[in-house]
Amino acid sequence: MNAAQLLVSCLENEGVRFAFGIPGEENLELMDALRGSSVRFVLTRHEGAAAFMADVYGRLSGRAGVCLATLGPGATNLVTGVADAFLDRAPLVAITAQANLSKIHRESHQYVDILQLFGPITKWNARVESPDVVPEIVRKAFKLAEAEKPGSTHVELPENVAEDEADPKQKPLRREPVSAPTPARASVEQAALLIEKAARPVILAGNGVIRNGSSAELTQFAERLHIPVVTTVMGKGAIPWTSPMSLLTIGILPHDHELAGLDDSDLVICVGYDFVEYDPRSWNARGDRRIIHVDALPAEISTQYLPEVEVIGEIRESLQTLGQRIAKERTSGRSLPSRDGIMKTLESELGEHSGKVLNPQRTLWDLRDILEPDDLLISDVGAHKLWLSRFFRVAKPKTIIISNGLSPMGIAVPGGIAAKLMDPNRRVVTLSGDGGFLMSVHELETASRENAPTVNLVFRDGGLGSIRWKQMAKFQRTVGTEFSNPDFADLAKAFGLRGFRVEHASELNSILREALESNAPCLVDVPVDYGTNPFLARAR
Repeated sequence: MNAAQLLVSCLENEGVRFAFGIPGEENLELMDALRGSSVRFVLTRHEGAAAFMADVYGRLSGRAGVCLATLGPGATNLVTGVADAFLDRAPLVAITAQANLSKIHRESHQYVDILQLFGPITKWNARVESPDVVPEIVRKAFKLAEAEKPGSTHVELPENVAEDEADPKQKPLRREPVSAPTPARASVEQAALLIEKAARPVILAGNGVIRNGSSAELTQFAERLHIPVVTTVMGKGAIPWTSPMSLLTIGILPHDHELAGLDDSDLVICVGYDFVEYDPRSWNARGDRRIIHVDALPAEISTQYLPEVEVIGEIRESLQTLGQRIAKERTSGRSLPSRDGIMKTLESELGEHSGKVLNPQRTLWDLRDILEPDDLLISDVGAHKLWLSRFFRVAKPKTIIISNGLSPMGIAVPGGIAAKLMDPNRRVVTLSGDGGFLMSVHELETASRENAPTVNLVFRDGGLGSIRWKQMAKFQRTVGTEFSNPDFADLAKAFGLRGFRVEHASELNSILREALESNAPCLVDVPVDYGTNPFLARAR
């Protein structure tokens, strides 16, 4: 057994199901070791897509997704996806090859220092310099990737080390789950007193609630104590939209916190909240909000985020303990009409379709009625993401994936493939703008080859919509945001997919239903008009 084979046995020990990537000359040993393993290698058409696939797999499963690449350009192509996992708190382990160690002290073909490159975008990364350390490095990479706050780690395997013989006694190390501490009694007591005294508390729920499987506990806590809940973009689904305590998603555009009522609250209870999702300067500019911090880790430092108490521990346990401590029922400082008012505001902003060009917010509102509650929707980044965050109603956690930490364009199509491979029985829909879609269009071949029947919606408007909005809001003119598109339906067919073109608004529902029921990879070209933007005045 050589080092590459030992590393693959460690991956099997970690329960890795898929490794996404592209092989190269320097990782031949690793690829050959994968061939006889239980880890299924999925060939992608770009390493960036492989990292996105591992990223989405990690977010959905809670276990580190794995992507791999060769040295040099293969490794550098992983960077955006690895960085996205780092900021979106998705467990991911990247494995890259490297040149023979005898070459790296001098200029060498395709050699760049990947450890230094990946340093700022990973929680930890290391080079394997001896087969003896493989079990320790792999176990540490997965442990840190999956521990709160999860993120990306990186392992570099030089080609000569991969070939080296490993000690037959070397075995993978035992997996040990990492758990958060029990919340301190004094913190729970102090937080309970603040909540009992508050007249108008609001819960700000972030991605940590979903990541830690605490949505049911949050919903029970909020509904029993009559405390309304707003979520960050990545926190959508932390509470069902049907709950009477569910308000709306904030952090989309300036001043949306005003609609959610944060300006009127006298206590903000932040649960699983992360600065990368929504900067506290946006909703607490003066730094005078009374805040309770409930999370697995202590609060980040900010002059706009100074909690009076921090309840540190496993979020589920913290909410249960805190709820038990507040024995008496609270009278609601906010009555149901506040939720009704928000719903009326959203409905007033929906607008209607106009013939051949569809209204994006109306489309996303109606999409909720077409999809089943357990169907998965994965969003790319662009103007459509703003509409989606506002108007798409989410009933369950992990039924929507939105990148809002790094926010890279091009994540949806590869992410959808990973989700479908992970759970073939689940219906998966991706939503991209025409700008982001063409950044990962090559992965349609992967979807066809892997028989991953995702339905890929493309909102087509011939430009970078969100940047046009901001240019118009600031300068009343645009620059560098217009482009032309291929015929998307024909392009899909060229890749072996079914291609649909919406010619009139009345066709949308029937086309979507046909695509969803076809059990084949599909692309649906949806012409949209972003001209009517109810947020534009607020953005100014």
